[in-house]
Amino acid sequence: MANDVVLTPMMKQFFELKAKHPDAIMLFRCGDFYETYSEDAIVASEILGITLTKRANGQAKSVEMAGFPFHALDTYLPKLVRAGKRVAICDQLEDPKMTKKLVKRGITELVTPGVAINDNVLSYKENNFLAAVHFGKGYFAIPQYDAALSDRPYNFSFPYRGRPLCAAG
Repeated sequence: MANDVVLTPMMKQFFELKAKHPDAIMLFRCGDFYETYSEDAIVASEILGITLTKRANGQAKSVEMAGFPFHALDTYLPKLVRAGKRVAICDQLEDPKMTKKLVKRGITELVTPGVAINDNVLSYKENNFLAAVHFGKGYFAIPQYDAALSDRPYNFSFPYRGRPLCAAG
């Protein structure tokens, strides 16, 4: 933000939270809507096909804004994740009716294409593997899990002898 722009308290809160995950699109809960601002709004409006508008942001400046009703999160979140975007979901942490000040907000979930396990994000028409590699004494194991097809993990263990499979640096 330019130094001459005086941020409203809500926009200051947005940019402070956004700084924690600058590479993620932040869905910022405002009442009954998830809003996106600035560059996030431009990207989200293109991916989601929603209207890009502007919001007054102190001293007659404006910032780009795009949003959708909170109950439509299960419709819009998968579109962002499938487009390869990390998404930080910022929710209201207190009841707005119980405060006369700015509502406390915090990032409650960080969804990325690599770790999404939500039923609405995964496609059950294709594999969704999660795997790890473990090196033990005399063996290594590769546990795998397909979140789309099974609730049982697969575990493959292989013995090895001789030279180590990886060298310490």
